[in-house]
Amino acid sequence: MQFTKTLIKGKFIKRYKRFFVDIKLDKEIITAHCPNTGSMKGLLDEGNDVFISKNDDPKRKLKYTLEIIKVNKNLIGVNTHFANKIAYHGLSHNLIKEVSNNSTIKPEVFFDKETRFDFLIEKNKQKIFVEVKNVTLFRDEKVAEFPDSVTSRGSKHLKTLIAAIKEGYKSYLLFLVQIQGAECFKIAKDIDKEYYKNYLLAKKAGVIFLAYRCKINSKEIKIEKKIKIINA
Repeated sequence: MQFTKTLIKGKFIKRYKRFFVDIKLDKEIITAHCPNTGSMKGLLDEGNDVFISKNDDPKRKLKYTLEIIKVNKNLIGVNTHFANKIAYHGLSHNLIKEVSNNSTIKPEVFFDKETRFDFLIEKNKQKIFVEVKNVTLFRDEKVAEFPDSVTSRGSKHLKTLIAAIKEGYKSYLLFLVQIQGAECFKIAKDIDKEYYKNYLLAKKAGVIFLAYRCKINSKEIKIEKKIKIINA
Protein backbone atom coordinates (compact mmCIF):
# COMPACT_ATOMS: atom_id res chain seq x y z
CA MET A 1 0.00 0.00 0.00
CA GLN A 2 1.50 3.30 -1.11
CA PHE A 3 0.86 6.70 0.41
CA THR A 4 -0.59 9.07 -2.17
CA LYS A 5 1.49 11.98 -0.86
CA THR A 6 4.85 12.26 0.87
CA LEU A 7 4.45 12.08 4.64
CA ILE A 8 5.42 14.98 6.86
CA LYS A 9 7.79 14.44 9.79
CA GLY A 10 7.08 15.89 13.22
CA LYS A 11 7.41 15.33 16.97
CA PHE A 12 4.72 13.71 19.10
CA ILE A 13 3.41 15.83 21.98
CA LYS A 14 0.28 14.12 23.35
CA ARG A 15 -2.85 12.11 22.57
CA TYR A 16 -6.24 13.01 24.03
CA LYS A 17 -9.93 12.20 23.63
CA ARG A 18 -8.72 9.06 21.84
CA PHE A 19 -8.94 10.53 18.33
CA PHE A 20 -6.71 13.60 18.68
CA VAL A 21 -2.92 14.01 18.80
CA ASP A 22 -0.88 17.18 19.08
CA ILE A 23 2.25 17.24 16.94
CA LYS A 24 5.04 19.76 16.58
CA LEU A 25 5.98 20.66 13.01
CA ASP A 26 9.02 22.96 13.06
CA LYS A 27 7.75 25.89 15.17
CA GLU A 28 4.04 25.13 14.69
CA ILE A 29 1.88 22.80 16.79
CA ILE A 30 -0.96 21.09 14.89
CA THR A 31 -3.76 18.73 15.91
CA ALA A 32 -4.04 15.55 13.83
CA HIS A 33 -6.57 12.72 13.68
CA CYS A 34 -5.51 9.52 15.44
CA PRO A 35 -6.89 6.61 13.38
CA ASN A 36 -6.21 4.04 16.10
CA THR A 37 -8.73 3.47 18.89
CA GLY A 38 -6.49 0.99 20.75
CA SER A 39 -4.34 1.70 23.78
CA MET A 40 -1.21 2.26 21.61
CA LYS A 41 0.71 1.00 24.62
CA GLY A 42 4.40 1.95 24.56
CA LEU A 43 4.11 4.29 21.58
CA LEU A 44 2.98 7.59 23.05
CA ASP A 45 6.11 9.08 24.61
CA GLU A 46 6.49 12.82 24.12
CA GLY A 47 9.24 13.63 21.64
CA ASN A 48 8.87 10.50 19.50
CA ASP A 49 9.29 11.12 15.78
CA VAL A 50 6.04 10.76 13.85
CA PHE A 51 4.99 10.87 10.22
CA ILE A 52 1.65 12.36 9.24
CA SER A 53 -0.35 12.71 6.03
CA LYS A 54 -2.14 15.85 4.89
CA ASN A 55 -5.56 16.00 3.24
CA ASP A 56 -6.74 19.29 1.76
CA ASP A 57 -10.40 18.26 1.49
CA PRO A 58 -12.33 21.36 2.70
CA LYS A 59 -14.95 19.11 4.34
CA ARG A 60 -12.40 17.65 6.75
CA LYS A 61 -12.14 19.25 10.18
CA LEU A 62 -8.62 17.90 10.71
CA LYS A 63 -6.23 18.20 7.77
CA TYR A 64 -3.62 15.84 9.19
CA THR A 65 -3.65 12.12 10.07
CA LEU A 66 -1.12 10.23 12.19
CA GLU A 67 0.35 7.37 10.13
CA ILE A 68 3.67 6.22 11.62
CA ILE A 69 5.44 6.55 14.99
CA LYS A 70 9.14 5.91 15.54
CA VAL A 71 9.99 4.17 18.83
CA ASN A 72 13.50 2.93 19.71
CA LYS A 73 14.57 3.23 16.06
CA ASN A 74 11.58 1.10 14.98
CA LEU A 75 8.91 2.49 12.65
CA ILE A 76 5.37 1.44 13.63
CA GLY A 77 2.35 1.80 11.35
CA VAL A 78 -0.52 2.97 13.56
CA ASN A 79 -3.32 3.65 11.06
CA THR A 80 -5.58 0.65 11.67
CA HIS A 81 -7.77 1.69 8.71
CA PHE A 82 -4.91 0.57 6.44
CA ALA A 83 -4.51 -2.92 7.92
CA ASN A 84 -7.01 -4.56 5.58
CA LYS A 85 -5.65 -2.66 2.57
CA ILE A 86 -2.16 -3.95 3.36
CA ALA A 87 -3.50 -7.47 3.85
CA TYR A 88 -5.52 -7.33 0.62
CA HIS A 89 -2.41 -6.22 -1.28
CA GLY A 90 -0.52 -9.13 0.26
CA LEU A 91 -3.24 -11.64 -0.60
CA SER A 92 -3.70 -10.41 -4.15
CA HIS A 93 0.07 -10.31 -4.84
CA ASN A 94 0.76 -13.74 -3.27
CA LEU A 95 2.91 -12.31 -0.47
CA ILE A 96 1.27 -14.63 2.08
CA LYS A 97 2.46 -18.04 0.94
CA GLU A 98 -0.08 -20.06 2.95
CA VAL A 99 -2.96 -18.28 1.20
CA SER A 100 -1.67 -17.63 -2.31
CA ASN A 101 -2.89 -18.20 -5.88
CA ASN A 102 -6.51 -17.70 -4.84
CA SER A 103 -9.48 -17.82 -7.22
CA THR A 104 -11.41 -15.03 -5.46
CA ILE A 105 -10.84 -12.62 -2.57
CA LYS A 106 -13.93 -10.93 -1.09
CA PRO A 107 -13.57 -8.35 1.71
CA GLU A 108 -15.90 -7.94 4.69
CA VAL A 109 -18.06 -11.07 4.44
CA PHE A 110 -20.59 -12.10 7.09
CA PHE A 111 -20.34 -15.57 8.57
CA ASP A 112 -23.48 -15.16 10.65
CA LYS A 113 -25.78 -12.31 11.67
CA GLU A 114 -23.35 -11.05 14.30
CA THR A 115 -19.89 -11.61 12.86
CA ARG A 116 -18.17 -10.78 9.61
CA PHE A 117 -14.60 -11.61 8.79
CA ASP A 118 -12.12 -9.45 6.91
CA PHE A 119 -11.83 -11.74 3.87
CA LEU A 120 -13.53 -14.73 2.30
CA ILE A 121 -11.21 -16.52 -0.11
CA GLU A 122 -11.93 -19.35 -2.48
CA LYS A 123 -9.09 -21.60 -3.56
CA ASN A 124 -9.44 -25.01 -5.22
CA LYS A 125 -13.16 -24.99 -4.30
CA GLN A 126 -12.25 -24.54 -0.61
CA LYS A 127 -13.78 -21.53 1.14
CA ILE A 128 -11.41 -19.80 3.55
CA PHE A 129 -12.02 -17.06 6.11
CA VAL A 130 -9.13 -14.75 6.96
CA GLU A 131 -9.35 -12.41 9.94
CA VAL A 132 -6.68 -9.69 10.29
CA LYS A 133 -5.37 -8.23 13.55
CA ASN A 134 -3.14 -5.17 13.46
CA VAL A 135 -0.10 -5.47 15.75
CA THR A 136 1.73 -2.44 17.17
CA LEU A 137 2.84 -3.62 20.65
CA PHE A 138 6.47 -4.50 21.39
CA ARG A 139 7.91 -4.51 24.89
CA ASP A 140 11.01 -6.36 23.73
CA GLU A 141 12.82 -4.76 20.80
CA LYS A 142 12.49 -7.85 18.59
CA VAL A 143 9.20 -9.38 19.83
CA ALA A 144 5.82 -8.16 18.57
CA GLU A 145 2.75 -8.84 20.75
CA PHE A 146 -1.04 -8.82 20.60
CA PRO A 147 -3.29 -7.61 22.13
CA ASP A 148 -2.20 -4.34 23.72
CA SER A 149 -5.34 -4.26 25.93
CA VAL A 150 -8.20 -6.61 26.84
CA THR A 151 -10.18 -7.45 23.69
CA SER A 152 -13.51 -9.21 24.12
CA ARG A 153 -14.11 -8.62 20.39
CA GLY A 154 -10.89 -10.47 19.61
CA SER A 155 -11.99 -13.46 21.71
CA LYS A 156 -15.35 -13.45 19.94
CA HIS A 157 -13.60 -13.64 16.57
CA LEU A 158 -11.55 -16.63 17.72
CA LYS A 159 -14.68 -18.50 18.83
CA THR A 160 -16.42 -17.70 15.53
CA LEU A 161 -13.42 -18.90 13.50
CA ILE A 162 -13.82 -22.23 15.34
CA ALA A 163 -17.53 -22.26 14.44
CA ALA A 164 -16.62 -21.61 10.80
CA ILE A 165 -14.37 -24.69 10.75
CA LYS A 166 -17.31 -26.79 11.97
CA GLU A 167 -19.31 -25.45 9.00
CA GLY A 168 -16.67 -26.61 6.52
CA TYR A 169 -14.62 -23.45 6.12
CA LYS A 170 -10.88 -23.19 6.58
CA SER A 171 -9.97 -20.47 9.10
CA TYR A 172 -6.90 -18.26 9.28
CA LEU A 173 -5.98 -15.45 11.62
CA LEU A 174 -3.31 -13.12 10.28
CA PHE A 175 -1.36 -11.02 12.78
CA LEU A 176 -0.24 -8.09 10.65
CA VAL A 177 2.89 -6.85 12.42
CA GLN A 178 3.37 -3.18 11.60
CA ILE A 179 6.63 -3.02 13.55
CA GLN A 180 9.82 -2.58 11.59
CA GLY A 181 12.51 -5.02 12.72
CA ALA A 182 10.30 -7.42 14.71
CA GLU A 183 11.73 -10.93 14.47
CA CYS A 184 9.01 -12.97 16.19
CA PHE A 185 5.50 -12.69 17.59
CA LYS A 186 3.66 -13.86 20.70
CA ILE A 187 0.30 -13.48 22.41
CA ALA A 188 0.46 -10.99 25.31
CA LYS A 189 -1.18 -13.38 27.75
CA ASP A 190 -0.37 -11.19 30.76
CA ILE A 191 -2.51 -8.43 29.21
CA ASP A 192 -5.49 -10.62 28.24
CA LYS A 193 -5.55 -14.13 29.77
CA GLU A 194 -8.96 -14.85 28.21
CA TYR A 195 -7.70 -14.08 24.72
CA TYR A 196 -4.73 -16.39 25.24
CA LYS A 197 -7.04 -19.17 26.45
CA ASN A 198 -9.23 -18.77 23.35
CA TYR A 199 -6.13 -18.64 21.15
CA LEU A 200 -5.08 -22.07 22.45
CA LEU A 201 -8.60 -23.46 21.95
CA ALA A 202 -8.72 -22.09 18.40
CA LYS A 203 -5.30 -23.50 17.59
CA LYS A 204 -6.39 -26.93 18.84
CA ALA A 205 -9.61 -26.68 16.79
CA GLY A 206 -7.65 -26.08 13.60
CA VAL A 207 -7.51 -22.31 13.20
CA ILE A 208 -4.25 -21.48 11.44
CA PHE A 209 -2.33 -18.54 12.93
CA LEU A 210 0.13 -16.53 10.85
CA ALA A 211 2.33 -13.55 11.71
CA TYR A 212 3.69 -11.44 8.87
CA ARG A 213 5.88 -8.38 9.34
CA CYS A 214 5.52 -5.26 7.22
CA LYS A 215 8.11 -3.17 5.44
CA ILE A 216 7.48 0.40 6.56
CA ASN A 217 8.73 3.74 5.25
CA SER A 218 7.32 7.17 4.45
CA LYS A 219 6.33 6.06 0.93
CA GLU A 220 4.65 2.70 1.51
CA ILE A 221 3.70 -0.08 3.90
CA LYS A 222 3.51 -3.63 2.59
CA ILE A 223 3.92 -7.20 3.79
CA GLU A 224 7.60 -8.15 3.88
CA LYS A 225 8.12 -11.56 5.51
CA LYS A 226 6.70 -14.23 7.77
CA ILE A 227 7.89 -14.27 11.37
CA LYS A 228 7.72 -17.06 13.95
CA ILE A 229 4.96 -17.29 16.56
CA ILE A 230 6.68 -18.28 19.79
CA ASN A 231 3.82 -19.04 22.22
CA ALA A 232 3.53 -22.67 23.30
